[in-house]
Amino acid sequence: MALGPALLRYLSLQGATADEAEDILQDVRLKVSTERVAPVSQPRAYLYRMTHNHFLLHRRAATRRERREQDWSDINGGDPPEIDEEPSVEARLVAREQLAILQGVLDRLPERTRLIFRRFRIEGLPQRQIAAELGISVSAVEKHLAHAYEAVAAMKKRFDEGGGTARSLKGERDRHGV
Repeated sequence: MALGPALLRYLSLQGATADEAEDILQDVRLKVSTERVAPVSQPRAYLYRMTHNHFLLHRRAATRRERREQDWSDINGGDPPEIDEEPSVEARLVAREQLAILQGVLDRLPERTRLIFRRFRIEGLPQRQIAAELGISVSAVEKHLAHAYEAVAAMKKRFDEGGGTARSLKGERDRHGV
């Protein structure tokens, strides 16, 4: 199509963006190359009319799409639609069950290990402070924490391997009671 650059300028003057103009011209080229058209006395005028008609179709489709998206957004609570962050009932039940199993694992740890784990992980105290309070070295605190982490990791591994239900975790136990 020798008129391509001229048709692009025409579409630009009509208000089409560069991408829209290219898309419309592609549609026009496709239509001209695939459809059988009767002999046309004024091919230039025919191409301009066809380009204009495709431009109007393109704009109408864009307007309908925007209206449809706005209607959907209005119906579904705003733009963008709100995402429900609340976990499902099933997910809450599984989490509650896993938490109970984790609590059981922690309860089976030696008292000092449980205390150190709780003070460090839950209360957020530094290891140096815990060591000073208990009259032990920081290295000993680290060893207690490693033992607790090992027990938690063993429990997590069992969850990952066997589905993690209480029934699947009640069979054989390792040295941490998991």
